[in-house]
Amino acid sequence: MPTPDDYFQLQRLLDLYARLIDEDRLEEWVELFSPEGRYEIISRENLAQGFALPLMLCENRNQIADRVMSLRKANIYNIHTDRHIISQLHVERSAEGWCVGANFALFQTNQEGVSSLYSVGRYDDLVRPVDGRLMFISKRVIVDTGAVPSLLATPI
Repeated sequence: MPTPDDYFQLQRLLDLYARLIDEDRLEEWVELFSPEGRYEIISRENLAQGFALPLMLCENRNQIADRVMSLRKANIYNIHTDRHIISQLHVERSAEGWCVGANFALFQTNQEGVSSLYSVGRYDDLVRPVDGRLMFISKRVIVDTGAVPSLLATPI
C-alpha cells in the first residue's frame, strides 16, 4: 500500500506526463522515461487476444526521442491541441517498482476550433526512482479501440 506521499508523487508524475503532452513540450516529456524506458500503445482487443501488435512501440528513451524529432522535422500531420483527463490512480508495489494504473480520455481540438474525443483507455505503468526522481520504466497505453480517428502522431 503506498503512503499518501508516494501516491501524491505518482499522481504528480502522471499529471506532468499529461501536461507536457497537452502543452506540446514533447522534448521534456521524453525525459520522464528512464534510459531503458519503454512506450507502447496497444489496442485492448489485441492485448486481450494475446497479439503483440502495438500501434506504436518505442523500446527505449532514444527511440522515444527519435519519434519526437520526426514529429518536429519530418512528419506531416493534423495540427491540434490535446487535452487529457486522467482518473484516480490504482497503485500497487512490486519487486520492480510501482505498478500504476489509470483510465484516461484524450480530447483533440483542431485548427478550426472543433473539439472531439480522440481516444479512451487505460495506462498501465511501471514507475521507480532513477537518479533520485520517479521515472517511467514502462508505459503501456491500452486504447479501447485500435480504430484511430486520424493519424496517430503525437503521444497519448
